[in-house]
Amino acid sequence: MTEQTAPPASAPGKRDRRVLRAVLRWSAAVAVFAAVGSVTAYGVTRVERTDVPGLATESDGRWDYPALIAAPLPSGSPGPFAEENAAGAHYADLRDLVLPAPEGAKVDKALRGKDGWLPTDDFLREYRVESDRDSLRRTLVDTGLRHIAARGWTTPDGTRTRIYLLHFDTAAVVDELQAVRMAPALNPAFGVRGEDLSVPAETFPDERVPDEARFDDVRYTFYVEPEPYGDEQVRQAYLGVGDVLAVVLQSGKGGAPVVPFQQTVVLQTQLLH
Repeated sequence: MTEQTAPPASAPGKRDRRVLRAVLRWSAAVAVFAAVGSVTAYGVTRVERTDVPGLATESDGRWDYPALIAAPLPSGSPGPFAEENAAGAHYADLRDLVLPAPEGAKVDKALRGKDGWLPTDDFLREYRVESDRDSLRRTLVDTGLRHIAARGWTTPDGTRTRIYLLHFDTAAVVDELQAVRMAPALNPAFGVRGEDLSVPAETFPDERVPDEARFDDVRYTFYVEPEPYGDEQVRQAYLGVGDVLAVVLQSGKGGAPVVPFQQTVVLQTQLLH
């Protein structure tokens, strides 16, 4: 009996190569995050940008973030996804869980708030219609919003980033708020300033954050303003991480690059997880 030789695999197409590169790029980052996360019971300890394969090169448009250091937990307190923490509560100081600005960015001092807590009305100004702001204000009161920690910056290319961490009592409240009241799957419940129309980003293959860069216990909702857009393009992410709803907004004149947006989302999620 002669041994049969398997036919050679066909060369991947352009789209397959693009997807493969994205998966390898993000899975490498997640592999490092997973290794670090296994060392402690809560989040990252210290991740240098150059420790993550792919982040050491600027050719893909990534930003140079400082080392990420997990906020300390009060003695005896579990992490948000520990088995004994059914509410998904974050016991670390939420103000220490906001992603720091990348190197070279100009920080938006107005988002620091008082003692690090941002007034609700300052967050609501992100939404362009006054009646929407009023409706969302009532929703946040009804769902028991406790605090908002925030940070924002502008990078030299003009891209503006705003991150808001909304803290509630339980993960169940966040799940309902995100899925039904603020970030339904088909379209955002409230339009943000600077955009005319936002659609689910993951309907576009190049917009999707690969599964290897996600946590199974985090709810992700992404929107993007499709072409043709006006003076600027807006990207949005809503991340349900335990009892925290993270809102990440990024906008830029002539377009908001997808790579730094995805990078920002992945790193912010890691800090909260």
